[in-house]
Amino acid sequence: MTRRSRIVLAALAATAAATLALTSCASTEGAPATESTGAVVEGGALTFAVANDPISLNPSGTGSGNDTLYVTRQLVDSLLYQNPETGELDPWLAESYTVNDEATVFTFVLRDDVTFSDGTPLTADDVKGTFDDIIAAGALSQAVSAFVGYSETVAVDEHTVEVRFSSPNAAFPNSTTSVGLGIVGAATRAVPFDQRADGAALVGTGPFTLESYTKDVETVLAKRDDYAWAPAALGNDGAAHLDSVTFQIVPEPGVRTGSLTSGQVDVIGGVQPLDVDTIEASSLDVISRANPGILFGLNFNQARPVVADIRVREAISAAVNAEEVRDTALNDLFAVGTSALASTTPGASDESEYFEFDPERAAELLDEAGWTEGSDGIREKDGERLSLTIAWITNFGPNQTSLELIQQQLKAVGIEIELVGGVVPEFLERQKSGDFDIAWHNGSRADGDILRTSFSTAATNYLKIDDPELEALLQKQLATADPVARAEVLAEAQERIASQYYQIPVHELTSILGAQTTVHGITFGADSRLDSLVAAWKAE
Repeated sequence: MTRRSRIVLAALAATAAATLALTSCASTEGAPATESTGAVVEGGALTFAVANDPISLNPSGTGSGNDTLYVTRQLVDSLLYQNPETGELDPWLAESYTVNDEATVFTFVLRDDVTFSDGTPLTADDVKGTFDDIIAAGALSQAVSAFVGYSETVAVDEHTVEVRFSSPNAAFPNSTTSVGLGIVGAATRAVPFDQRADGAALVGTGPFTLESYTKDVETVLAKRDDYAWAPAALGNDGAAHLDSVTFQIVPEPGVRTGSLTSGQVDVIGGVQPLDVDTIEASSLDVISRANPGILFGLNFNQARPVVADIRVREAISAAVNAEEVRDTALNDLFAVGTSALASTTPGASDESEYFEFDPERAAELLDEAGWTEGSDGIREKDGERLSLTIAWITNFGPNQTSLELIQQQLKAVGIEIELVGGVVPEFLERQKSGDFDIAWHNGSRADGDILRTSFSTAATNYLKIDDPELEALLQKQLATADPVARAEVLAEAQERIASQYYQIPVHELTSILGAQTTVHGITFGADSRLDSLVAAWKAE
């Protein structure tokens, strides 16, 4: 029978997540995203088709987004695990942790039975070495943003480690659940950071090891027989059931769907909304989970004079019909955006009052800003056409449909849009160079601190925002230990982002997988990325 699993964090769970992020670990059972019926079958090979080559198998390096993390999540473990059902922070490599009152010192007590894939035991020195390695890598590491205010990591004893900050970092416990902060062994750290992309030097504590990597073709993982420390919520306290997992690179979504329906592969990632009906009609499983974090929207480069004018930004907001975009490009698995944060993110608030569709208001604002309609309908000012570029990533099929519709909606009020698409590395380079007026992207993380990494002047600052009021709020939430008070600050920050139209939310992202009915135990993590496959298995 066709099944659609939709997992959404409830408001109560979000509160629990915020609370436990600042207290201590608590282990709870969680449910798998695919229904596990009958006796678990040991052995077998899982074939998983994804859209993109990982680019980098260095867990804290910069890869191709979700598809990279799908692979590296299987190779490394994290200190803590965020339970996707409850939002709680559960034990993983750390059996417990505590936080001082100022949220500047985080003490983790490690399990004493964990080993790396090369047989060496996990110690506090490995946690220190991993974190110091990320700091030393700087901008080369996608995980460095988690260490704002970092001072040092101290190995108190063999299994106790303190991570110290010079300023509060209330989001750090949640950060430790990420793949980017996955702990790597000394053999990995001995290899220069920029030479680890092929994964040959990767030594982790995960349930699988890297067997082979063929760029743009496949990544093959092999089971670790001695693995025995998965989070309790995953439902398997021993080695993985599967003997191997192969991640095949299949760029075209239609080809991935065809490979699934024809039985050539077991699971596919990046299912496009239009393919959901096809998969369900074939009596296969559709697994979905709404993503927390920054949703898809229009993010303005404040260094560009035209969009530095708030009247232009607000006009664009009034001209965009987000509900029409969602209904045209996506389906009812995707929610219309109401804030910079997706509604499943702890601390999300509803700022929809700022984003009402009103093309007449858009025209009035553009008139006020001095942009008058030209002979071809595109507005002009001092001889300059109101022509803007939107940079976007081609790794999610509906992006193009969404943006082409937004292009039409903006043209209706006299704004000309050029769409500049590219793969992840091209988009990142364009962001760094500032060669864009508007960026269309999202980011998944189950903590409101993702606002800081996206909008803070002290972070990447690709949007060149200069707003002391917003900056103060972003830093204040990071320094607020009490979860209720922190949520209030996050709400203020979202209101500021909305009222200044630094970002126009359009739609949330939902991660969708397709799977054969013989596959069980496929789980989404709290960040709506593929979780550890330690509990996955295939029926005969």
